[in-house]
Amino acid sequence: MTRGVAGSRPLRVLESINPPDGTTQYVDQIVELAPPWVRFSFLGAKNLASLRYDVLHVHWPESLLRGRFHVLRCLAFVALLEVLRLRRIAVVRTLHNLQPHEDGSRLEAAVLRWLDRRTTFTVTINPVTPIPAGRGVYIPHGHYRERFTALPQQAPVAGRLLYAGTIRPYKGVDVLLDAFRALDDPALTLRLVGQPSREMRPLVDRMQSDDGRISATLAFVPDALLVAEITAAQLVCLPYRQLHNSGVLLAALSLDRPVLVPRTPTTEAMAQEVGPGWIHFFGGVLQAQDLRRVMAKVQTESRPERPRLDGRDWRVVGQAYADAFAQAAALVGRAPVARLAPDGRGGER
Repeated sequence: MTRGVAGSRPLRVLESINPPDGTTQYVDQIVELAPPWVRFSFLGAKNLASLRYDVLHVHWPESLLRGRFHVLRCLAFVALLEVLRLRRIAVVRTLHNLQPHEDGSRLEAAVLRWLDRRTTFTVTINPVTPIPAGRGVYIPHGHYRERFTALPQQAPVAGRLLYAGTIRPYKGVDVLLDAFRALDDPALTLRLVGQPSREMRPLVDRMQSDDGRISATLAFVPDALLVAEITAAQLVCLPYRQLHNSGVLLAALSLDRPVLVPRTPTTEAMAQEVGPGWIHFFGGVLQAQDLRRVMAKVQTESRPERPRLDGRDWRVVGQAYADAFAQAAALVGRAPVARLAPDGRGGER
């Protein structure tokens, strides 16, 4: 891979997402421990239009296309991709999911297909995701052990199940609520923490009122609260209708809490990686018996002291991303070899 030498300029990467803001986000593991020969800038019309970058790194592209002026957003994005091609600026895409979680317009779908054709290099964050055209690399999602070390942790509460994360229809929280309410066990409780979508809030409010075993914090969850809630649980439940990648899954494992997830190629690969007793499965639609079965296992069966998360250190992830950016730049004939910035850091954080 390309490495820095004296007298050359840094590799400039524009991230299509907002910069780190002190809360745990995927962007953190890309930029915080990247080598010093990579300089980052972040999403904004001015930065996009400047073309003063070697690589555009795209995450969740549908988020760039939705909202007000949808048609104009789509047309502008296609135009940008063509300008990048003419200017030999590489496009790197991290595939966080195979398809958008929520359906968009036919125009959006066409633009995403165009992006697929214009992508120079693809990063997958689990080993089962296919790499289009063979031009890409697998870079594992980093763990959060060091990130969470300084935050207070709680002792697990007997019988507590937890769902954490944004509460949206595709995540199956309604199914989790139905399955839990079908359990006639006063020793079990369910906590929901996260920002709900508009259509999900009334459902969660109603379920809390109907069943005193259910409680919720329906708001954005800062890191300190996330750590407290996860560590207070005996089992973290992710009832997603589809699960390809999940930051909450990594957060729970980083805090040594077992997780219940749908059985998919991704989750099966993760279970093999982390070792026995940490990842438990349900098939099809989550049922009450799944919750009962897995909670019994968690409470009675032994497991290793910690899940195995080797190779998910952020320094390793940051270096791997830097190498991917350099390789993508080389593929379009734009291969600057970076040098250390004068201040000894990797540039614009």
